[in-house]
Amino acid sequence: MGNQLDRITHLNYSELPTGDPSGLEKDELRVGVAYFFSDEEEEVDDRTPSDCGFTKDHSPAEEGPFSVSEVEYSAFCSQECIFSKLRENEDLNVYSAKTLLTMCKPGDLLELVATAQAPHWVIYQRDDQVIHLHKGEIRRDSLLEISNGRHGRIVNNRYRFRPLPPDLVMQNASGHLGLRSEEICWTNSESFAAWCRFGKREFKAGGEAHSAEQQYFLKVHLSGSGVHTLVFRSLEDMIRERRRVDASGILKELSLVTGDKD
Repeated sequence: MGNQLDRITHLNYSELPTGDPSGLEKDELRVGVAYFFSDEEEEVDDRTPSDCGFTKDHSPAEEGPFSVSEVEYSAFCSQECIFSKLRENEDLNVYSAKTLLTMCKPGDLLELVATAQAPHWVIYQRDDQVIHLHKGEIRRDSLLEISNGRHGRIVNNRYRFRPLPPDLVMQNASGHLGLRSEEICWTNSESFAAWCRFGKREFKAGGEAHSAEQQYFLKVHLSGSGVHTLVFRSLEDMIRERRRVDASGILKELSLVTGDKD
C-alpha cells in the first residue's frame, strides 16, 4: 500500500521455506517468495521527550496510567476478528517505561507509542531487557533506554491468535538476535514481535499464499467520520498500511476505502 511500489526496486528477495521453526503450524510447509527488508519505516528515533506529543498535563516523566489520542482499528480475515484496538473493548491507557517494567512477564508483547509515529513493538525478556527489530537489526536493548520518554502498554491480546508458550516466544526472539536486513523477513517491529508470540508465518513478508477467497478487512475508526474499510490480500500488507496511518493520521488510498456509517 501507499509508497510500497516506489520501494519495490530497493528490495532483495529469494525463494525459501516460510514455515516456522517451532513446528507448531498445522498446515504443511509452503514455499513462497520472501522479501527481505530493513525496517525503513521504524519509529524509535532520537526525539527528546518533549517531542513525543505528550501535553503538559501528561508529560513523559509521569508514570501513568493516562490516555492518548489514537486512531482505533478492528481487523478481520473473512468473518473472523483477528485484531482489535478499540477503546470500548480494551484498556488503551499507557504507562511510563519504568512503571511498565513492574507489570511485565517474559514473553509479553509491549507497544511504545508517540504522536506522529508508528508504534514500536518489542518482546519483553527479563529485568529491563527487550528484544526487537530496529533499523534492520534484531537486537537486545534496555526498555528504559529505547523508550526515550515514550509511554507504553502490554498488548498481548491485541491480536486474537492463540499465543505460544512463553518459553517458545523467548526462543523465537532470542534465536534471531544479531540478524540484519539481508537475513530477516519482517518489515517492521510489530510483525517481528507478533511472529515471536504467535508463530504465524503470515507475519512474514511473503509468508502466505494469496487466494481470491482470503481477504483481510481493516476497519479504521476515525473520530467524526465513521468507519472506513480497507481490503488487503495479506496480513503483512494490512499491518504496513495501518502503521502508515498511525504515523500520518490520514488515509491515502482513497480508491480502496469505503465508508461504513454505524
